[in-house]
Amino acid sequence: MADHPKVLISGAGPVGLTLANELVRHGIPVRIIDKAAHRTDKSKALVLWSRTLELFDDAGYATDFVAAGAPAHGARISTGTEVVAEISFDVIDSRFAYALMIAQSETERVLEERLAASGVTVEREVELTGFTDTGSSVRATLARRSGAPDTVEADWLVGCDGAHSAVRHGLGFEFEGSTLQSHWALADGHISGLSPLDHLHIFWHRDGILAFFPIDGDRWRVIADLGPASGAAPHPDPTLDQINALMARRGSPGIVMSDPVWLAAFRINERKVRDYSKGRVFLAGDAAHIHSPAGGQGMNTGMQDAFNLAWKLALVIEGAARPSLLDSYSRERSAVGDRVLRNAGLMTEAATLRNPLLQDVRNAILRFAAGFPQIRHRVADQLAEMDIGYPDSPLTARSAGVSDGPEPGERWPRRLPEGTGGRRFTALGPAAVVTALAARFPRLVTAVPGGHTLQLIRPDGYVGFAGSSADSAHAEAYLAALV
Repeated sequence: MADHPKVLISGAGPVGLTLANELVRHGIPVRIIDKAAHRTDKSKALVLWSRTLELFDDAGYATDFVAAGAPAHGARISTGTEVVAEISFDVIDSRFAYALMIAQSETERVLEERLAASGVTVEREVELTGFTDTGSSVRATLARRSGAPDTVEADWLVGCDGAHSAVRHGLGFEFEGSTLQSHWALADGHISGLSPLDHLHIFWHRDGILAFFPIDGDRWRVIADLGPASGAAPHPDPTLDQINALMARRGSPGIVMSDPVWLAAFRINERKVRDYSKGRVFLAGDAAHIHSPAGGQGMNTGMQDAFNLAWKLALVIEGAARPSLLDSYSRERSAVGDRVLRNAGLMTEAATLRNPLLQDVRNAILRFAAGFPQIRHRVADQLAEMDIGYPDSPLTARSAGVSDGPEPGERWPRRLPEGTGGRRFTALGPAAVVTALAARFPRLVTAVPGGHTLQLIRPDGYVGFAGSSADSAHAEAYLAALV
């Protein structure tokens, strides 16, 4: 535990643990607290998508997750009697061309064990009850289940404390959006009669959606739309018999669940803050955005919030970049949050159509569109969050020169060179040019000679600047604006 943490992280779910690991990897002292006595034992968020795995790979520990999960290679949408569309994940433009199915309990285990191996222990049964941004630091009040209240002073505070975030409430930020007027059932258990085992199975039945997500072996997550909700009263948790009856009606014949691990009813919220930061306080993950589970992008988006924020905080704390670099966090990630919220909402709306005529039109349109390989490819890349970029970021600059490869703001398609991932900008290009840039900005740039054009790759694997080999002056001006 850091006596004088540079960063206090409230919330030790996947997002908070990712942020803590990344900051520690940079050598930044952190404290991470959580009011829960233990990490979750539930499956919850089930998938790590390709872009998230790439970020962990650049950081050096994607293999820890891969060893704990199982790849899913596609998704099948059907009516129960006929297949409407099949999407292959093998076409995803990534070195991780699949969806890694891994229970959130396992994701948290991997992250918490790695953090502990770095010498940082999650402080459990500790709740943040208030904070004050003094302008030069953040003074936070912590309540322990046993013992006297504690006050901690940190340079920065990050709220990764979920949908009911105490940090968001402390900032006074409005969580704009709504709760969908429908009830849903969730079941996690052992299923027979469903194949292939390495696919997501989605049934668009007249009565509502029934979706299956593989977890491990014959263990699956089942989600079903239970119809309109009236008022705010919660729906009773489903029984195993009710889940089996739903599967028998909406799915293909012979699908049966036994030995349930988790049965629950839930509502879908679609909410988001406008700004992800104020002063020395930041929000990430569900504290900033929650949305439909359609697409399985919630946890991934939150983890990518953490990667985006970690390198910026680290460079500012190290004195390698000016504090204004942090202004780009909210602008970049809020735009991504808007997009994910919109896409998840559209998928949910399409899946829950009630009008039989509209259902038939939807099925016909999807069946037609799925006949084009380029559309299937685009859908797979969108699910895997491979198409996320920052074209409108203040950190994205375009030169007049011609550059080969991705445009500024787009994802860099290859693994970052060993040792550069998540730490500094990578300057790729002619040896003399990139060596000179690294010499001028030694704490900000790592030189990797190669190629005839010039690129500056951000620590999170996005192109910040691209131009010709003659554009060294523009690249230098880009970097100078950061320090």
